[in-house]
Amino acid sequence: MKKCVGKPVPEWDLAHRLPINRSVGPVVQDFGSTFSINSAFMDVIEPSFLEKQWFVTGVALAFLCIGIGPYIYFMTHADPAPAFWMFVFNCTAVLPIAIFGTIVWKFGRGLFFGLRYRPIRFHRETHRLYAIRARRFFAKPGEGDVIWEAPWTEDSIFCLHRESTSFGTIFHIRHYAVDDHGNVTQVFSIGREWTGNRQVEMALAQWNYLCTYMKDGPNGLPKPMLFHTQNETLRESYLFSMYSFGMRAPVVIRLLTMPLILLFTVMRVFANATCRNPVWPAAIERISVIAPDDHYAEPRPGTPVGWGDTVLAQQRGEYPDDPKTTDKGWTGASDGRLHAATWLDNPTGHTS
Repeated sequence: MKKCVGKPVPEWDLAHRLPINRSVGPVVQDFGSTFSINSAFMDVIEPSFLEKQWFVTGVALAFLCIGIGPYIYFMTHADPAPAFWMFVFNCTAVLPIAIFGTIVWKFGRGLFFGLRYRPIRFHRETHRLYAIRARRFFAKPGEGDVIWEAPWTEDSIFCLHRESTSFGTIFHIRHYAVDDHGNVTQVFSIGREWTGNRQVEMALAQWNYLCTYMKDGPNGLPKPMLFHTQNETLRESYLFSMYSFGMRAPVVIRLLTMPLILLFTVMRVFANATCRNPVWPAAIERISVIAPDDHYAEPRPGTPVGWGDTVLAQQRGEYPDDPKTTDKGWTGASDGRLHAATWLDNPTGHTS
């Protein structure tokens, strides 16, 4: 996302803006993007929370590859050689240190010795989003961690972002803040990622979920797919790693990928051990007090939290499986997938 800063908002993103005052599809549903919900605010994840194990493992591998430099140095200095070749060998040894060291520094700073998760708070009373972005190491009392604010207004730029990767085309919801010249000053993603055009329907249902909450509150809102834990256990780290290869992957695929799953689990646990939970500034804590009689405050005692407990509760019939509802204000096509395909081609002409 950093490559967008200082440049205009991508044309595709502007063409696929997400309005806050009207529906973008027939379904209202959460797809695993929620930490907690109550009458005052809802805390939502960002995409990197689900895929942390991939990045952590990549950074750890890059860190090990730094050792290629010293290895080349000692191997080439075992026997004397002409000065020219010694210079070439030294440059060759420095090259992997510079390349892989840059990767570790650039991508590892927020993964190690940072924050275990970075919530985005949808606050109904202030009509604003508060996104924790980075750990503040030398915070003054009440200052908390670094946050960005985004107004929940029709002028704010929320959109469905599309990007082509080695894993295919992915989509996620973004917010852009721009300066007077239309250039991006801040950008962050909301919720999770969706892979391929077939999952755009899910992305639109997720946006309806967020908009419905900000407009009408939690009353009548379907339960989230699950409440993500804010105190991750070893079992949860394992399930994050396993589900990253597919929620419904066949047993054969999971057996074949088990070595990677176990490696990802270890790396995710290690990264979490070096980090701490985020700290909200005192000013935001003051406006985020949950009333003791708030009947919508979740998760509460008895509500399953995390992948493992939620799946077991669904099997016992104690938590709804695939909870969703129909958007009351929707007047367009009732087939969500067909509408999503049409919306991709003409987003402004197919919203109710």
